[in-house]
Amino acid sequence: MFGDLVDKFDDIFKKLRGAGKLSQKNIRDALREVRRALLEADVNYKVVKNFINDVEQSAIGEKVLRSIEPGQQVIKIVHNKLVAFLGEKAEPLAPIDKSPTIYMLCGLQGSGKTTLAGKLALQAKRKNKKPLLVAADIYRPAAVEQLKVLGRSIDAEIFHLNKKKPSEICVEAIKYAERNFYDLVILDTAGRLHIDEALMRELDEIKALIKPDELLLVADSMTGQDAVNLAEQFHSRLNLTGVALTKLDGDARGGAAISIRAVTGCPIKVVSIGEKLSALESFHPDRMASRILGMGDVVTLVEKAQSVVDEKQAEELAERIRKNAFTLEDFYDQMQQLKKMGPLESLLGMIPGMGKALKGIQIDERGLVRVEAIIQSMTPQERQNPMIIDGSRKKRIATGSGNSVQHVNNLLKQFSAMRKMIKNVSKFKFKDMPKGSFPFQV
Repeated sequence: MFGDLVDKFDDIFKKLRGAGKLSQKNIRDALREVRRALLEADVNYKVVKNFINDVEQSAIGEKVLRSIEPGQQVIKIVHNKLVAFLGEKAEPLAPIDKSPTIYMLCGLQGSGKTTLAGKLALQAKRKNKKPLLVAADIYRPAAVEQLKVLGRSIDAEIFHLNKKKPSEICVEAIKYAERNFYDLVILDTAGRLHIDEALMRELDEIKALIKPDELLLVADSMTGQDAVNLAEQFHSRLNLTGVALTKLDGDARGGAAISIRAVTGCPIKVVSIGEKLSALESFHPDRMASRILGMGDVVTLVEKAQSVVDEKQAEELAERIRKNAFTLEDFYDQMQQLKKMGPLESLLGMIPGMGKALKGIQIDERGLVRVEAIIQSMTPQERQNPMIIDGSRKKRIATGSGNSVQHVNNLLKQFSAMRKMIKNVSKFKFKDMPKGSFPFQV
């Protein structure tokens, strides 16, 4: 996420920190590089101009120039201004507090509307809400089938009618939801390859009939500046309540995220950061600014951990660790928790300084899959007591998991070393530590 932009900011700020004393000249030189970095990241040129002017006015002052750490002061100013341009504070989706609450998704074809509908439905189910996915795209081939597949994968119902207009489908869906006590209705509307009058009239009609609680534009962040132009046009016509940015985990340069709020005044509410249906985050301007400036995002990392942690299981695990009774079964459970939190590379990138340290290093998550397969090929007794795994058992486990005996040996050696390490530090209060995992490579 924002890889190139993060690297450029890191280089710029490294020079500022290295300067024992700052002058108006080297601050202006640094801001010139910031301007170039933002423009190359597809940030709207008007936004860049206003951003640099605001930073310059705050940075070139006696208080900053004469402070003990002027470089850090400038970085703080840039961070604060970036937060302001991203929207100051998080604006959550409309609360699911009436039956049914209605979310309407709109956007161009291929922006990720249908996948986002599935992600929103899964998010609602995790809050013990009952979602209904509505297939209102009657034009794109396989659009309805795609939504059905997503619905089956998360056990969410799909509503669709044949030979009906999209507006009629939406109206009937709301009636159906009211009769069957659904908490949330998610309307997956049709898109086009470009904005046209027929598309906008259809969306106008649906909005007038349905009166959605949340009208989200789904914008592909990989389109850069076009995503901002798209948001501007949709917002002027439909008066959007928010924007959902998709594919932010790809090769997106970040310009859309920085520009949309400043150009349209429309808040970014959620961001999609992966292909998995669980890969959806609320948009927090301060946290996103920290990520862009290479400061990590520990708060989001902790929230992800808390969302998958079972407190009772965590306490039981802490007790077993204190007694040096940590088993491969426990380790396997930890791996499952880790998988629920999202891609490993994304999680490590939230740790301050880790993104830079990992630059150029390929995170091979297949190692986790291999470990998982090996442990699954063991009997319950072998997981509880790896000491009983002799040569013949290793061969059976290797064959069952599709790996070599060497892979099995590597896992057992690393697990044994980890248990010794845990025993040596058992005096610490493990129950106060965040629940995590140990990503082995075997």
